[in-house]
Amino acid sequence: MDRPLPFDPIARAAELWEEHIGPSTTMAAVTGIMRVQQIIQSAVDTALKPHGLTFARYEALVLLTFARRSSLPMRVMGERLQLHPTSVTNIVDRLERDGLVVRRAHPTDRRTTLVEITEDGRLRRKQATTAVNEIDFGLHGLTHRQTEQLIDLLTRVRKAEGDFTES
Repeated sequence: MDRPLPFDPIARAAELWEEHIGPSTTMAAVTGIMRVQQIIQSAVDTALKPHGLTFARYEALVLLTFARRSSLPMRVMGERLQLHPTSVTNIVDRLERDGLVVRRAHPTDRRTTLVEITEDGRLRRKQATTAVNEIDFGLHGLTHRQTEQLIDLLTRVRKAEGDFTES
């Protein structure tokens, strides 16, 4: 968008929704979340693009960096990233093609493939992290306390939908 609108289109949609359909609170909340997701995604994509990464590939590198041995089974990566196995395979294929990870045979389970981050992957992750931190991951307009409240609210929704069971 080149310039801001002179009104809030979601607030206007909520007014019209109330007039023509009924209560608009949930519609306005969801529409607002979807719009903020677009804003954040655009900012993060722009920050990661010079590093040759998408957010999914960046998350995979971060996950591998946090792993004790700098490697994880592909299945575990999928569980932790909450992705379908096909998506994990595509992410790992691209990271491997770029020299940021390698696939290794599991030392004790021949059915399992480990994905290990390379030194180039560590460097790229570090550079990309600097880039997304410089833009606060695209989340602007909130105080630290409000950001914590947002995390709490989104966590409640995710838990209610069965994203995880721990409190």
